[in-house]
Amino acid sequence: MYTIILGTAYPYRGGGIAALNERLATEYVNTGHKVEIITFTLQYPNFLFPGKTQYSDGPAPEHLHIERMANSCNPLNWVKVGREIARRRPDVLIIRYWLPFMAPCLGTIARVARRNGHTRVVSIVDNIIPHEHRPGDRLFSRYFVGSCDAFVAMSKSVLKELDIFDSKKPRFFCPHPIYDHYGERIGKAEAKQHLNLEEDCRYVLFFGFIRGYKGLDLLLQAFADRRLEGLNVKLIVAGEFYGDPKPYMDLIAQLGIADRIVLRTDFIAEEEVKYYFGAADIVAQPYKSATQSGVTQVAYHFEKPMLVTRVGGLPEIVPHGRAGYVVEPDAKQIADALTDFFENNREEAFATTVAEEKKKYAWTNLTGGIEKLLKEC
Repeated sequence: MYTIILGTAYPYRGGGIAALNERLATEYVNTGHKVEIITFTLQYPNFLFPGKTQYSDGPAPEHLHIERMANSCNPLNWVKVGREIARRRPDVLIIRYWLPFMAPCLGTIARVARRNGHTRVVSIVDNIIPHEHRPGDRLFSRYFVGSCDAFVAMSKSVLKELDIFDSKKPRFFCPHPIYDHYGERIGKAEAKQHLNLEEDCRYVLFFGFIRGYKGLDLLLQAFADRRLEGLNVKLIVAGEFYGDPKPYMDLIAQLGIADRIVLRTDFIAEEEVKYYFGAADIVAQPYKSATQSGVTQVAYHFEKPMLVTRVGGLPEIVPHGRAGYVVEPDAKQIADALTDFFENNREEAFATTVAEEKKKYAWTNLTGGIEKLLKEC
């Protein structure tokens, strides 16, 4: 099968989006398929990008063919790229959809590419209705959905939301596969030494880009709980602020917890990820809204217990009381769960379940599901 993946990839550092696109391409390469990735010459105009830089400072993946071709803001480019893909005649064009801003670009390219009468378009949908709403979101998503032949939803909530725009095209639910490209597991002592962390402390990890919907403020409020204060537990915040950091800094000062918060708020390079997860006892995702999150799949790879909130598809991934905790997005419930975890030394038991559960999230589930969809188109 000849596959083209259209979306974020090197030299962009789009976090989990780029990582999944590149890892999916690797899976196809490893199984003997021809695969190319088409990424952006311009992904976001700088004034729309909330972080420090859009670009990776690491090396390009040597085993992947990645071309910079698409301009998210230039309609003439969309037609040109669509015609080029149509000319190449891939069997499938896989498009990662995560933000309505991208719908005019991605939807137009897909429409033009399909005119060759051969290429079918499958979208892997992270979000169809975004966490942070903007005018025109639904109009843009409707346009994009109309350009596709089939869909892969990475959470059941997104699968249901697709019905708002189309209820007939083939689709299936596939949980986010394991992110297994960050290296082998690292022991706690080695990880803490590498990160200059206190060896005798226990750590909760908040990992990834920091945005309002991810609920870091709730986690900080939970850390003001006196029970956690007495358990020698600290919070590592590892990830870049995608927004104003001042409210979080003010909250830390107001709560008087600065001595128990470790801030590593630059972009975390891929080679450093294993150390942050290696140092953690538990990974916390106190999201206020969500569909799914790649962070859970990194935690599964490193066999770390998780605390997630009961929003979107997160409860589908973490069995409550066995692999971690599912709580409401509420500071007290978060504090209760973390207190239970550390007071009762549940790490080993939960990690055993995590190691079993992660077997469900093989990459062949995704590639095999896409092949089945193509037979239904």
